[in-house]
Amino acid sequence: MNPTRLLLTGLLSLPLAACGAGTVVPQTRQPAPSAGPPASAFMKTGPLMGMDAKHLTGMFGTPRLDIRESSMRKLQFGNGRCVLDAYLYSPGRGKEPVVTHVDARAPSGADVDPASCATSLQGR
Repeated sequence: MNPTRLLLTGLLSLPLAACGAGTVVPQTRQPAPSAGPPASAFMKTGPLMGMDAKHLTGMFGTPRLDIRESSMRKLQFGNGRCVLDAYLYSPGRGKEPVVTHVDARAPSGADVDPASCATSLQGR
């Protein structure tokens, strides 16, 4: 065999040999993602905090948006003067989700006070 060809064959076989050598590391099973900390860990004080969806819809009517994810629910209410987003999380396993965070903004996108927006939404 030609020395150049022998060298080339040897160099090309090295990466392939490395693939078969060594020990096989078994894949470990990743733990399922947790539902996260309880809602009480995020509770702040303020308007609407701790209210459930039934109470919110009783105050503001049918939400524009009702988005549900695995551990979160977002209700959005608006009336042309402001838009209010209420984020609800369950305070514990099997418990009804409650508001833990509220955002409010004008139709232009500028932030507004959530309490004044809530008052505006009740007056529709």
